[in-house]
Amino acid sequence: MEKILIKGRGVIGGSAEGEALVTHDAISGWGGINCLTGEVTEFRHELYKKSFAGKILVFPGAKGSSGWSIHFHYCRLLGTAPKAVVYNITTAKMASGAVVMGVPAVTDLEQDPLGIIKTGDWVKVDGDVGTVEIIPAIQP
Repeated sequence: MEKILIKGRGVIGGSAEGEALVTHDAISGWGGINCLTGEVTEFRHELYKKSFAGKILVFPGAKGSSGWSIHFHYCRLLGTAPKAVVYNITTAKMASGAVVMGVPAVTDLEQDPLGIIKTGDWVKVDGDVGTVEIIPAIQP
């Protein structure tokens, strides 16, 4: 299985690896997630009833109110935060959310991660150097 390496900008340092959970929908913190489980609770969301806890969350970014980051901070405190985040659109709420989650974060990638990474792929995120390494999952 061939690895794919994409370069970007590290936002929060550190490294983590794990199974990817990918969505093309932005995530709302306020009313969009369950902090106790890490599940997306927004009814029409692509990840409805799926948990990002312990996953590498790959998504466009944050949406909704400025309270976004506090909900992801609660996820961190409760042990239900993602292991790392890879995202496309940096806003104040997304940047502060990445900071309070305290997990490696990479953005501004040279290729769109939403077009390359699939749910189930093994992903290594290095926020220190701004790289994302993808090992594609074996498809049935």
